[in-house]
Amino acid sequence: MDATISWTLRLLHGGTANLAAYLAAHVLLCLLPAFAIAGAMSALIPSGTVTRFLGPRSPGIVSYPAAAAAGSLLAVCSCTIVPLFAAIYRKGAGLGPAITFLFFAPAANILALVYTGGVIGVDLAAARLLLSLVFGFGIGLIMALLFQDQEVADPRGLDDAFAAGGTARIRRVALVFLLVWIALLIGGTLKLDLLTRSWLQFDWPWPDALSWQAELDHWVPHDASKGEEGLSLQGASLIVLLAAIAGSAWRGLENIQEGSNRWTWTSLALVALTLMLAALSVEAVPGGLRVGVTGRFACVAAALAVIAQLIARRLADDELRDWLWESWRFARQIFPLLVVGVFIVGMVRVVLRPEWIESLAGSNSLLGNLAGVAFGVFMYFPTLVEVPIARMFLDLGMHRGPLLAYLMSDPELSLQSILILSAIIGRRKTGAYVALVALFSTGAGMTYGAWIDGTSPLMLALSLAVSLALLAGLLTLASKRSAADKGV
Repeated sequence: MDATISWTLRLLHGGTANLAAYLAAHVLLCLLPAFAIAGAMSALIPSGTVTRFLGPRSPGIVSYPAAAAAGSLLAVCSCTIVPLFAAIYRKGAGLGPAITFLFFAPAANILALVYTGGVIGVDLAAARLLLSLVFGFGIGLIMALLFQDQEVADPRGLDDAFAAGGTARIRRVALVFLLVWIALLIGGTLKLDLLTRSWLQFDWPWPDALSWQAELDHWVPHDASKGEEGLSLQGASLIVLLAAIAGSAWRGLENIQEGSNRWTWTSLALVALTLMLAALSVEAVPGGLRVGVTGRFACVAAALAVIAQLIARRLADDELRDWLWESWRFARQIFPLLVVGVFIVGMVRVVLRPEWIESLAGSNSLLGNLAGVAFGVFMYFPTLVEVPIARMFLDLGMHRGPLLAYLMSDPELSLQSILILSAIIGRRKTGAYVALVALFSTGAGMTYGAWIDGTSPLMLALSLAVSLALLAGLLTLASKRSAADKGV
């Protein structure tokens, strides 16, 4: 009985610690701006603007490259991309291009590729780009084909004007508002020396700072080699502020369509304060806290100042209410599932050991690549953290083929993102997407691994082309039979 209680407490501690570290490190400068961007896309961008480039009736030669190009600019993880995916999908984007956007942004954005090339090798970065592009298009096209009957009858009801591209145009102030939020997201997440360096430092007196930090380190361990980010005093303060934002937003945004109140402005002020605090560098030192004013802080503060001016002077009252409601709706739908998923992942990480995957993935076998995919799903690491973890696996003997399979699946699939996606597009579509990502990630690993082992590039290209052609043929045949059965 004592052993059972101890094991249960260990699992609960793993879930709680993982959740605390995630909330402190990734929700604020990643997800909060993502919710704001998703709300702005949903409230301020006319449906015709989205359907013109990404709609189900837009030419595939336009919609799929546009989706990949948009995703390549966002250095975000699977959780952060989901609200953006939900926004463009609900505004009328076709399922195929929206899925390509969902897949490509975490897997092969510019920052991830540059980081991969610098840490692991240019060859693997090039393979990640090429295979992510091919498979991103492939997964999007397959999803569109599998669920084309549902898309045609989609209750979102795209009229002919929108389907043809529409004549509605996004207002310039709405576009600027959206772009400033995107700049805030990019500035808050890019790991560049210009942004992360402290340009000004000062010490804040607090005699117990080191002892408090030691307690947090004991509760939430920090080990970069294992992807454990720990919890700092700054992070703990940010979690408290996050709870305050949730409470004030519930009172100030739940009925925002009826008008704003003091809780509305309190929640917005808390969001601004929290984002600026998250952008500072804060370190516990003997005698207090060392606070560094970083380039990231300047970037976030400047973006917030522009946003405040646009809210006060340029956005109409109905536009402001619509943006706040849509942002809150995304957060209310997605955030609880995110919390549950991250907590469960923390418990799984207590049980699932990296050494198991390493022992299975020492060769470019089917089992080894599947092991890389499984590790990417159940041992999810936030965006860019997967790269140094992959470096560790490589040093410990993992084959470069399964390593690529891990690098393609880890940013794409996590338990929390699967839960969230299921709530947005339904279980069937989510199940199909997860299966396709797992299949193509495994295929990517085996293809790259075969090239590493000396297989001719021409033979690999022919094999890949034949495999994709056979898959496309089978799907087309299945689609025709389904249509015939329905009498279409």
